[in-house]
Amino acid sequence: MEVQIFGVKNDADVRKALRFFQERRIRVHFVDFKQRAPSPGELRRFFQKFGEERLIDRGSKRFLALGLKTAYYGDDRWIEIASEEPLILRMPLVRSGNRLSVGLDEDAWRAWVQG
Repeated sequence: MEVQIFGVKNDADVRKALRFFQERRIRVHFVDFKQRAPSPGELRRFFQKFGEERLIDRGSKRFLALGLKTAYYGDDRWIEIASEEPLILRMPLVRSGNRLSVGLDEDAWRAWVQG
C-alpha cells in the first residue's frame, strides 16, 4: 500500500496524517503545497467526491486574505482558484489508489489499512 498526502508540513493535521501512516510502515509520498501546487486534475477527483463545502476551508487565513468570504462559485472555478492558491483547502488531502479523504480522518485510514 502507498498513500499520497497533500498539504503543508506546518499544519498539525498533516503532521498527524504523516505520523499515522509512517507508524504503520506504509509508504508515503508527501506533496508540499508550498513547493508544488496541485494540478486541476488532482483536485477534480477530490471535488467530485467531496464537493466545495468539504474541501474549501472558509476559515483559513489565506481564504480570508484573498477576500473570498462572500464568494460562491461552481466547482470548476474553485478548482482553478485552489490550484493557484492551495492554502484555501482543508488539509490534509489523502489518496490511496481510488480512495480519498479530506482532513483528519483516521477512521477511513484504518479501514484502508485493514483492507
